[in-house]
Parts: sequence; C-alpha cells; structure tokens
Amino acid sequence: MKKLDGIIFDIDGTIWDSTDVVADSWNVAIETCTDSDVRVTAPQLKQLFGKTMDEICDVIFPTLTRAEKNFFAEKCYEVENERLLTYPGTVYEGMYETIEALSQQYPLFVVSNCQKDYIPITLEATKMTPFFKDHLCFGETNTSKGKTIRTLMERNHLEHVIYVGDTQGDADACKEAGVPFVWARYGFGEVPDAKESIGCIAELLALVAE
Repeated sequence: MKKLDGIIFDIDGTIWDSTDVVADSWNVAIETCTDSDVRVTAPQLKQLFGKTMDEICDVIFPTLTRAEKNFFAEKCYEVENERLLTYPGTVYEGMYETIEALSQQYPLFVVSNCQKDYIPITLEATKMTPFFKDHLCFGETNTSKGKTIRTLMERNHLEHVIYVGDTQGDADACKEAGVPFVWARYGFGEVPDAKESIGCIAELLALVAE
C-alpha cells in the first residue's frame, strides 16, 4: 500500500450504528408533524443507509411529491439531530481507541451521504471530533458520494487515500473517485468483490501499516 496522506471514513455501519435512534426519531417526527401513517424500522434503515437522503425519502415516502418528501425529511432530521446528542448510536468496539491511534499517524476525514450537521453531531456524540481534520456530505454537495470524496480530497490536497465503508454503494463511490476501498465487514452491507476488508476496526491499524 502506498504511503497514505489521509484515511476517509463512512459513518453508518462503519463508525457506529444509529439505526435504532434514527428510526425512533423519524417516527416521532412523522407522528408529531404529519398525519401520515408511515413508520420506519431499524432493519429497514440498515438496508437504506449509504444511499443519498433523496433516495431514502423516495423509498420511505414513495407516493409523495418531492416538496412533500423534502418537508418530511427536514422534520425527521430536526428530531434526529436533537436526539442523537442525548441518545447516541452504538459505537463499534475498539473504534475510539483505533481512531485516536490512527489520527496520530494520518489525517482522518469523513464523507457520507447524510444530511448537513449529521457528521459534526456524530463526532461530538462519540467524542471523536478532535481526531478528524475535515468532513463533507451529500447535504452540502448534492453530488454523488464519489464526487464528494473527490471534492474533499481536492480541498485538502490529498493524493493517496483509502476509504473505509461497509456497503456496495461505498465501493462504487470509491471506483468513481479512483481511490482504494476497504470493506468494513462488521457493518450493514455485503461487498463480495472487495480486495481489502477488515472484520473489526482495530484490524485497520495493521492493514495501513503494510
């Protein structure tokens, strides 16, 4: 592996699992702010996380107009962002220690298909804000994850990075961006053709040292 000048991480299914809290938050928002009988579940979200927020809303609210979907989404995000600071997602075992150790050797970054503010809230809730140099998401760029990765790389002058994620969508984004992908097998998705993978986050230390 080439000498890295950065490691980029996905969030959901890679750093933590927030699907229980997010599902509860969205259901509260839908029940409180609308007359819809739509409800979401954590298993459903595990199948959807990694997609853009527009794509998730298309699945959850298929019969609504785009304006209605956007309204529902904003209400869901407001409640979600508030609740995640009080009821954080479940951080994967060894995450904090591994991220801290990696940050002493490499600049660390986050790129996600999430809404704006989700990444800062995640890092604050997990006490890992000091370990990351920069982050970028779909809510800020409105572009594909591959293009968002490239945008973050360009503004941080990165040339040799790896991206750690857990879904086929992450692998496809890395192909689009032209960066190596490391599959987090402990996450939500299956990436059978991944060339590099880790069974737990601690394994990343040995992988990047090779």
